[in-house]
Amino acid sequence: MVTIQILGTGCHKCTELANNAEQAATKLGLEYSLEKITDLNQIVTFGCMTTPGLVINGQLVSQGKLLKAEQVQSLLKK
Repeated sequence: MVTIQILGTGCHKCTELANNAEQAATKLGLEYSLEKITDLNQIVTFGCMTTPGLVINGQLVSQGKLLKAEQVQSLLKK
């Protein structure tokens, strides 16, 4: 199972990134869990200084960018 975490305060970009991550995982047919982390102290522990942040299996793979579903898909394949 793939663990996907969205780091952000709940702004439009964070919500959109969560939607794109769900689309990407579904398109790849992955079994996944999606968690939205909004606590700033928790966000900083991942090393994320700019939201939205994308964490896959505990690894920060993107920050400060609203990735498209296709971009998330390529990160999920790695």
